[in-house]
Amino acid sequence: MAMAIRVLITDDHGVVRQGLRMYLGLDPELEVVGEAANGEEALRMARELGPDVVLMDLLMPVMDGIEATRAIRAELPDVEVIALTSVLEDVSVSGAVKAGAIGYLLKNTEAEDLGQAIKAAADGQVQLAPEAAARLMREVRAPESPEPLTEREIEVLELVARGKANKQISAALFIGEKTVKAHVSSILAKLGVQSRTQAALHAVRTGLVSLEELSEESW
Repeated sequence: MAMAIRVLITDDHGVVRQGLRMYLGLDPELEVVGEAANGEEALRMARELGPDVVLMDLLMPVMDGIEATRAIRAELPDVEVIALTSVLEDVSVSGAVKAGAIGYLLKNTEAEDLGQAIKAAADGQVQLAPEAAARLMREVRAPESPEPLTEREIEVLELVARGKANKQISAALFIGEKTVKAHVSSILAKLGVQSRTQAALHAVRTGLVSLEELSEESW
């Protein structure tokens, strides 16, 4: 049996953390390994517990979710972060994605959908609420003079933008998952971005995929 996906919940409201733990605990493929009440705690616990995915509220005391996301992604690049918030302001959406969040979901997301989003994010799949995708196109700027991508990297980027997980990209292109990850790392470096989500938005801007395809596949 495959190991459960390890999840760290970060929210400054105890009742929210309790509810998330209860819902996620019903899924045998997910394991809640800890709860943090602010970004500083989230960073410390991410170091100690090594979760696969961090659910990150944005508005919190001590250290907010955007700053915490940036710190976790810089120090622990294998840990994916999903912003889970009630805020849908342009600056919050773009700030979270620029900080390296692989996804942006709203707190009215159904429990079953959230579970699926966590599993997809753990496999490297971009997760965007449809409401967030359009705002991101306005707010997240295109990289200036990015280094040209190879033909293979363009193929990988297109599949990333269509919401495909590493395993799916591996199967589609007949290459290993480690090779997929290496290509993704190279794409991020060349584009000068911190997350697959930003890379996906670049693919929309350059006409590789449409915004509708990004929104549909990512949700």
